[in-house]
Amino acid sequence: MKSLGDFGTLAGNAMFAAAKKEAEALAELVEAGGEIRAKVETVADACRDYAASRPEAEARFKRYVYSDPIGKVKLDKLRRRHLAEWRKRLAETPSQVSRNKEGEKRTRARAPSTVNRDMAVLRAALGKVLSHGAPNSEAAWQEALKAIPNADGRRNLYLDREQRQLLLASVSAEALPFVRALCLLPLRPGAMAGLTAGDFDKRTAELTVGKDKTGKPRRIQLPAEAAELMASQAKDKLPAAPLFTRASGKAWDKNSWKQPIAAAVKAASLPGGATAYTLRHSTITDLVSAGLPLLTIAQISGTSAEMIERHYGHLASDAATKALSELAL
Repeated sequence: MKSLGDFGTLAGNAMFAAAKKEAEALAELVEAGGEIRAKVETVADACRDYAASRPEAEARFKRYVYSDPIGKVKLDKLRRRHLAEWRKRLAETPSQVSRNKEGEKRTRARAPSTVNRDMAVLRAALGKVLSHGAPNSEAAWQEALKAIPNADGRRNLYLDREQRQLLLASVSAEALPFVRALCLLPLRPGAMAGLTAGDFDKRTAELTVGKDKTGKPRRIQLPAEAAELMASQAKDKLPAAPLFTRASGKAWDKNSWKQPIAAAVKAASLPGGATAYTLRHSTITDLVSAGLPLLTIAQISGTSAEMIERHYGHLASDAATKALSELAL
């Protein structure tokens, strides 16, 4: 039990109001597990609360919600038209191809799949604090954030093992460890670049992937070749140091890995559209074709089983058909 303050010096009405206010604050403190939570009143508040442990969501909200008029809309005043107008502004905002601080900024029209991803995090944030409104009404805020159908096309560019070996033979010595890691594990390039030396446990050959779109750390048991690579990169580094570094000692990022990979693709005469993400797609493709359960692949690669099924399920079907054909007498 906790006693409230001494309000004896206040007049009757003021005493009651002060005691009521402190009692409500105490109730909120107890409900929050001993920590008073920030009021969630606006769309921006809901987004900040949702993104507290989700860095990828926070990055999107910073670009498209906090500085947009939608961020200031009170949750109890939010209507479908507010979100429909936000969605229109979002769709009309070009995607930035290059985020280099220096040089010309290159943009392209925002792809439907990108619009879907940007809407998905806002829909999730609002879904935590708002109930769905009645269908076809202004209160049906969720209807304005429905995903564009058939927007997510498959990543069709695949590099087989021989092509990946040619890529590794052509890439610069500086980028080789990083690119080789992308050929060995189905991680997002950004997640690979975000690894620190402390994320790899040499004793157990386990890798902890913390900085990724999911926002939740996961542990991966590495095979011998990948473990040897991680151990060599972690050698003599402090736990907080980047696991994969450039010649300058800095971690790789989207703007720094593009050029050496593009140069290696050209030197090896590989398909011109091949990128760091092509390596992730290629490794996932090989795992699915090898018959590894889709759920296991999803857990290793840090995505949903639904996404793996949608983009790679046809490969699993092909593998099943091949296996069944071998039963013929």
